[in-house]
Amino acid sequence: AANRLALDDLEGGADGLHVVFAGAQGSYGGGLTDDSDEAIAHLFDKVRLDYAIPVAIEFSPHAQNTPDAIIRLLDRAHIEPSITRVAFGYDPLGAQALHGFLPAPWAEHAEVFARRVESAAKAGFRFGTVSADARVIHAAGGAEAQELGFAIAAALAYLRALDDIGLAPETARELVSFRLAADADEFVTIAKFRALRRLWARIEAASGLTPAPIHIHAETAWRMATRRDPWNNLLRTTLAAFGAAIGGADAITVLPFTQALGTPDEFARRLARDTQLVLQEESHVHIVDDPASGAGGIEALTEGLCERAWSVFQQIEAEGGLAAALEKGSFQGRVAETAARRAQNIARARDKITGANEFPDIGEAPVSVLAPLDASSFDVAPADGALRTPPLRARRLAEPFEGLRDRSDEALAAGGARPRVFLANLGSVAAFTTRANFAKNFFEAGGIEAIFGEENAALAEAFRASGAKLACLCSSDAIYAEKAEQAAHELAEAGARVYLAGRPGEAEARLRAAGVAEFIFAGNDMFDVLQRAFEAAT
Repeated sequence: AANRLALDDLEGGADGLHVVFAGAQGSYGGGLTDDSDEAIAHLFDKVRLDYAIPVAIEFSPHAQNTPDAIIRLLDRAHIEPSITRVAFGYDPLGAQALHGFLPAPWAEHAEVFARRVESAAKAGFRFGTVSADARVIHAAGGAEAQELGFAIAAALAYLRALDDIGLAPETARELVSFRLAADADEFVTIAKFRALRRLWARIEAASGLTPAPIHIHAETAWRMATRRDPWNNLLRTTLAAFGAAIGGADAITVLPFTQALGTPDEFARRLARDTQLVLQEESHVHIVDDPASGAGGIEALTEGLCERAWSVFQQIEAEGGLAAALEKGSFQGRVAETAARRAQNIARARDKITGANEFPDIGEAPVSVLAPLDASSFDVAPADGALRTPPLRARRLAEPFEGLRDRSDEALAAGGARPRVFLANLGSVAAFTTRANFAKNFFEAGGIEAIFGEENAALAEAFRASGAKLACLCSSDAIYAEKAEQAAHELAEAGARVYLAGRPGEAEARLRAAGVAEFIFAGNDMFDVLQRAFEAAT
């Protein structure tokens, strides 16, 4: 199946392959599981490696046969490795950051890593043999500066390891490539990719090397993908791919829009390919070198990222280098702090995710995938005697809200109905529409279906007829002052847990006394409120 998908992608316009094994940074609940010689031979059947098709390999910590299997495959086919563009992407520190272990302390493992790289280089592989892959930082919720600081710290650690076995720095640096996540914030993405080149040039200069071009592989960010209303992922990945291209990425992987749901089908893969083809053939983003150069806003963003990333890098170096920082857990702790702040912004909808905490589609139709996501494949068990360190888990930003939506689907499947909230709209349509729409989006983000009601003399009866356990008052401040207390009292007497859309102001005490349990408004902890509401509604 993997071979068929690869050939279809190449025939459909892709000019390279990104081969990912289960447990690798880019596996995201999928990936290949068999790296035997037979499996590798079948995978590349009819793929013209001698035509220099770029092939980026990501193998898990336990799938170590892949490079040797490829070398034997090329030998049988009488293909010189030097004419291929196979990138093994050795990245032990990236794998350690993700999974929380290294086969041995870095002081011991560095030579093992360096000898593998040296062996590949001697065999003729020169393209991307080493990968300083910082996607794990982005996927774990880290800041762009932390991602950049990690990338250059990892690359420097790899150069030092290669230098220790006698590989010349000029040769070693040619083997190192970089991989970053591309986010839907296109301006930050442009600045991040530009900043990496500046930062690495500074490292090279400090090492006595004349700065040379580097190879950067971009992948659209895992953390921004949603399982709910996944069509929005098409917009996100388009912005991300555009930003990476303008920022100077040499290769781009666009994750299919259904990636967070499972193994993408042919349609999703085609859209991912076409995203790049349209940007390339119609927008010509690959033709102009650094088109953002001189743009004041982009230059300021780039410079700011360089300064913050350099500070992150210096902190890592002060701790003894990246391996030492990971072993102490200090770097992971700083990433976790950033991720916690980001999660709080998502919970309060300060950072909005369409389809999750903003404009949810509670009745959306499912989309097809070839196989569902296998969450267990994210975890790789360490071997006996491995050095254990705190892992950085890949988490999508929408996951908390999606968890509530999943529970809502389960309730619908089990009982024929979702949890419900009755929207008690007071006054005229003009008075209640704004807050009624806000309340609908608010509750349905947590899988609680909104049932619209209209003001009438039998408000309590309308609530009972709705089948809901929750009720939310919706209207203007003027109508609230006139009618909210009486309406809240009636609904509470009818057994409702009563909410009010809007800030209560000085009327909070009176409204609570009348029966209002909670208030919903822009800026409060949306996820926290929804968790309690879901429990009360079921």
